[in-house]
Amino acid sequence: MFVIGLTGPTGSGKSTFCAMLRDRGFYVADADLAARKVVQPGSPVLDTLCEAFGADILESDGSLCRRELAKRAFSSPENVRRLNALTHPAIERELFGEIAAHPDACAAVVDAPALIESGISEKCDLVAVVLAPPEQRLRRIMLRDRLTEEQAKDRMRAQPPDAFYLDKADVVLRGYAPYDPQTELDKLLERVPL
Repeated sequence: MFVIGLTGPTGSGKSTFCAMLRDRGFYVADADLAARKVVQPGSPVLDTLCEAFGADILESDGSLCRRELAKRAFSSPENVRRLNALTHPAIERELFGEIAAHPDACAAVVDAPALIESGISEKCDLVAVVLAPPEQRLRRIMLRDRLTEEQAKDRMRAQPPDAFYLDKADVVLRGYAPYDPQTELDKLLERVPL
């Protein structure tokens, strides 16, 4: 199956394009959902995260307190790298397992903010990057995740600059007005053998 890797900085508009592709019969494997699955209580990944970031990243019921982990992981580039090294291999296995379980889809999309950093992009047939201006991303992140401006900026600072994504992109999609999402999507679909 043809696999598109879809990435870009947080708040850039990836979800909009994923929804449009899903409507066209693509299977969308969501790295954020896969990341939640691999850290279920009792999982080996959750155990290693506790060792790395402290056992108090757990809620009283033994589940991961994502907000606390994010606060610690996004506090420095070193901590982001540590988080990624502990979670990315399991997330990759989950994503490609999901894709294999949906052979009836016309193609697949791996929606992953860290697609390139994780090495998952190397397993994709094409890499599409969604970009948007920082001020628009900041507003989206604050609204979507109910974060303060400083918390949202911390997340943005923890990610690579746009140039990093552009260097790896086969297709660039603009996730902001005045660009029309359908016109942007058509650029991508021209590159997908359906």
